[in-house]
Amino acid sequence: MLRVVYSHATQNTRCRHLIHIAMPESSHELVRAGLRAHLARLWRYGLVLSGNRDAAEDLVQATCLRALERSHQFQPGTRLDRWLLTILHRIWLNELRAARYRQGQGQVDAEVALVYDGLHAVEANIAAVQVLADVQMLPEAQRETVFLVYVEGFTYREAAEALDIPIGTVMSRLAAARVKLAARQEARPQSRSDVS
Repeated sequence: MLRVVYSHATQNTRCRHLIHIAMPESSHELVRAGLRAHLARLWRYGLVLSGNRDAAEDLVQATCLRALERSHQFQPGTRLDRWLLTILHRIWLNELRAARYRQGQGQVDAEVALVYDGLHAVEANIAAVQVLADVQMLPEAQRETVFLVYVEGFTYREAAEALDIPIGTVMSRLAAARVKLAARQEARPQSRSDVS
């Protein structure tokens, strides 16, 4: 983005109009300015991947640090949120690889991961907990793809780029996830409101 700044300079009662063209904002400035706006999305994605609040916070911190360190790699004019989520995903994959050589991390129950605000809600929250539990039971590859496409609104192409997989793999993961989620939904006993 170019900014044009007009200034006046007087010399011998003549007014000169000087035009200063500022250089476009650097990638580092754009990344720094945009990080705050994307923290909640990063945390949600970190929670989906790790299933653990503390691990999600650690992932977000590592993502912010790496984004600032490598801000020169961000291309102005592209979507910062996609770039940040891709960084977070790659950090998560690196941690999984490292965890194979150490103790593994367990999954957090979906009821613990879901944040309640106010009174315990009735059927709406029960349904949300059931869906979240079903999604958490999906294999990791399907779970992260479902999150990016259905929660974060990525296109199939954007999800494929973020996950570094072919677009056909995104489509097949989503199809398999839909089949599994539908089967779990059908196997669940109907609630009273469904029976009427």
